[in-house]
Amino acid sequence: MSATGEDPAPTRLGPAAERGAWLRIREPLPVWMPWVLGVVPIAVLLLAWVAVTAGRIPEERLISPTILPSPLEVVRSVPSLWFDRALTRNLAISFTRVLAGFLAALAVAFPLGVSMGAFSKIKAAFTPLTVFGAYLPIPALVPLTLSLFGTGESQKVAFLGLAFGIYLVPLFVAAVDAVDDTYLKTAYTLGATRWQAASRVLLPIAWPEIFQAMRLGFGIGWSYILLAEMVDVGRGVGGIIITSQRRGPREHIYLVLLIIVAVAFLTDKVWVALGRRLFPYREATR
Repeated sequence: MSATGEDPAPTRLGPAAERGAWLRIREPLPVWMPWVLGVVPIAVLLLAWVAVTAGRIPEERLISPTILPSPLEVVRSVPSLWFDRALTRNLAISFTRVLAGFLAALAVAFPLGVSMGAFSKIKAAFTPLTVFGAYLPIPALVPLTLSLFGTGESQKVAFLGLAFGIYLVPLFVAAVDAVDDTYLKTAYTLGATRWQAASRVLLPIAWPEIFQAMRLGFGIGWSYILLAEMVDVGRGVGGIIITSQRRGPREHIYLVLLIIVAVAFLTDKVWVALGRRLFPYREATR
């Protein structure tokens, strides 16, 4: 009701807004719509892939099969990838490397990140190193770790550990920094020491965000694994890609990339399920 007691006139959109009314800022969507809209770009990409690789002989195709095989050719190469290239064994090798590098990074990044977030002097001491790492190209770590550790398994774990650590430390610091000072003041009022305030106040409150950083970091590791395995031809999924690029078949390159995405997606779902068990209250507040 308006001040005069009359119902206000309904708000009308301008001509430009009415023409684009189907696209609104932060509008709620039905449950089915994200699925439908998400399928459209994938379908367009697949149709384009089929179109540029259509033809029985290479001369009929827009892109040579030595560069981009057709979707059907990629699907037909699954048995040779599974049996001839020992897909499951190589996938297990890559997963073990990612896990080992992640755990090695956690052993350093977790206490360092929490300490930097809790204690200003420690943060001031290590901030220059974290800034340096943030601007360091990750591929540059490959020759560095090769010169230090050779071409063995320790080089793969060291490379992944450094890459994980560079990514995780700033996120851990931010998670602890985000804890409101009110909790600290309350703890000090109740007689807590500085170590009790760090271990029983800052860390427990920051745990959900720390867990989220770990989840994101583990997913990033699957993008690093190819760099780690570039010098280990024949072992791991990166070795399969390098071998396929050099000797063929090229179909295996695209299959392995799809498999890496699928494994990363599934492991992320495991992290999500674990997060729901550890922090059920976060789901209740959403």
